[in-house]
Amino acid sequence: MRVLFTTRPEKTPFLTMAPLAWALVAGGHEVRFACQPRFAGVITQAGLTAVPVGSDRDLFQLLEADPESLEEGRSGVPEPYDAAVERAKATWDHLVNGYDVAVTWWHKLENLPMIADLVAFARAWRPDLVIWEPTTYAGAIAAKASGAVHARLLHSLDVFGVTRELFLRLKGDRPEDPLADWLGSYAARYGADYTEDLATGHFTIDQLPGSLALRPGPSHLRMRYVPYGGPAVVPDWLTRPPDRPRVALTPGLVYHESDEEDERFDDYVGELQGLLDTISALDIEIVATLADKERRKLARVPPNLRIVPYVPLQPLLSTCVAAVHHAGPGTLATVSLMGVPQLALPWEVDEPALAERLARHGAGLALDSGEATDELVRDSLARLLDEPSFRERAADLREEMLELPSPNQLVRRLEELVGEHRVR
Repeated sequence: MRVLFTTRPEKTPFLTMAPLAWALVAGGHEVRFACQPRFAGVITQAGLTAVPVGSDRDLFQLLEADPESLEEGRSGVPEPYDAAVERAKATWDHLVNGYDVAVTWWHKLENLPMIADLVAFARAWRPDLVIWEPTTYAGAIAAKASGAVHARLLHSLDVFGVTRELFLRLKGDRPEDPLADWLGSYAARYGADYTEDLATGHFTIDQLPGSLALRPGPSHLRMRYVPYGGPAVVPDWLTRPPDRPRVALTPGLVYHESDEEDERFDDYVGELQGLLDTISALDIEIVATLADKERRKLARVPPNLRIVPYVPLQPLLSTCVAAVHHAGPGTLATVSLMGVPQLALPWEVDEPALAERLARHGAGLALDSGEATDELVRDSLARLLDEPSFRERAADLREEMLELPSPNQLVRRLEELVGEHRVR
């Protein structure tokens, strides 16, 4: 098969897509990864073949011009997709108005620079399968224009698919449908009609285990999450057993790679000195992955605290008895796969919803990052270390993830699905 992947130019979704792309290459299939030009280096660094399409556009820089909208995004899942995790919001007015805003100020801004070039490449290369990140609707349009089977590859909760189901149930005979109107207008440019797969794919690949995921639709395939954080070197100290129980503290990969002028994380990281002083009172070793700009703000470093700008998460977690993190999808899934109890301090978008599902499972605890005091974080961490139930539930979650098919095992099923959809 020829398989075309496409994503928005952000590392978080790409890093979760790379393992399946590698599996397809190892299975003998041709793989290309389409992206905005500035992101091509990230693709090639992962050993994959990039196809630059369209022009560069940084959605975050555009949102900085509207601080109110940016702050709304940090407060939780944006409208209308918040209805997927807060069902009281699943009303017609909320969904249709939310779609109108999301299409106008999010999906169009991200996708329009890519569509024409992506369609041209797909028509020239003729992929059998297009796999797209859930908001990269340009991939669905290119698949429709070139006659390819296509699928969404989720990197977090499927708030997009669940919201679409809720919307269609309420729509009835109403004509308003901002998402379908926009996608349909582009499909028509390339000689195709709107069908619902433009919004949600012919099928969906979900990398979260059932305990953490939203209710899957009938077209969902489960795949085991495979951690990949980009190029990394395991430091020598990490190969030696720690003298005390080791705890990892990390605010996530995107934070580590932010530059000195990036203020997105200032409110989340906040005043670290008090937190580090408080939790270091526990009889543990703490490995905190903090950017140099944050380390320079510290007046003192407790003796049982090791600060590093970055360390690969899997090797670190293999030596840890607990982890404290921001509940980002990749971090949370990696900690879960390693079977480590975790304390989630969610900050933005779907992190609170993911953290809540983690706590419900019993593999960890969740605290609102804006309300948690240093003492509450310390006491919660102490519970993770002292109460065996968290280790037991973390081990159970790990086993649930290991039972899912690996990317290599999923390749055969993808081959079958491409054949099935082409016969229809």
